[in-house]
Amino acid sequence: MTSTAGIILAISLMIIMFGLGLSLTTQDFKRIFLYPKAILVGLTSQIVLLPVIAYGVAIYFDSSPIIAVGIMLLAACPGGATSNLVTFLAKGDLALSISLTAFASILSFITIPLILQFALNTFLNDDQVIVLDTFSIIKQMFVIIIIPVSLGMLVNTRATKFARSMDKAVKIASTIIFVLVMIGLIYALRAVFFDYLKQAGLPVIMLNIATMLVGLILALTFRLPKNQIVCISIESGIQNGTLAITIATLTLNNAEFAVVPAVYGLLMYLTGTIAVVLGRSFIKNTNQTTTV
Repeated sequence: MTSTAGIILAISLMIIMFGLGLSLTTQDFKRIFLYPKAILVGLTSQIVLLPVIAYGVAIYFDSSPIIAVGIMLLAACPGGATSNLVTFLAKGDLALSISLTAFASILSFITIPLILQFALNTFLNDDQVIVLDTFSIIKQMFVIIIIPVSLGMLVNTRATKFARSMDKAVKIASTIIFVLVMIGLIYALRAVFFDYLKQAGLPVIMLNIATMLVGLILALTFRLPKNQIVCISIESGIQNGTLAITIATLTLNNAEFAVVPAVYGLLMYLTGTIAVVLGRSFIKNTNQTTTV
């Protein structure tokens, strides 16, 4: 993806996050921290189980060293603005989704170097020491997620009627941008798409589906509310491909490691769309049962 496309994507996500903030209040976040079980379940799925599943996928498919490191790199970068958007569209717990993204981003300063060090040593016998640009990761999280969401929440507090009147428009706009981003990614990768897909497509799909299912099972096991179950399943399966590509090209200085995140960056919109449909159906059926 070109730098121009990257900027357009970042701006699009900022607009989406502002729109999501219009539907949130501080009470949404207070409720999560008063009952933190969902946060702990979500972080366990993202930080602990996700890398383990990724390692299993790399071994199962007997992936080449480059692809195996790419799979582990992707698993080291959970959450992100896209998972927040998918959760919103699926009618999951948006406040929980944003909270998990924030916590996972903070913990990633520790987990990403550890996971990458393990991957390089295991698959490449490389003793390279991983040093992350912590400030860049913090800046990305704040500029694309925290600041726009906070501004949206401020508007919701000061102009509640306006925020509510914008709810339907925000959902429509978010869906349109979601589709346009998917089309843009296909176009950006058109020259190498099938080659990339052949190398990493099946492992990426397997990782995506397996992690969503594990998140779903874990949330069901702990008897969380339905909207939190949807959220944790999505947060477990949707990774921060943009961050993974950035680390591959800038920190590791090897664009080949970006093959898996690049393929994932496209395919996750397809699986994300399926997650939205299933999540909305799950919530709808639950509401109908409760009403009856």
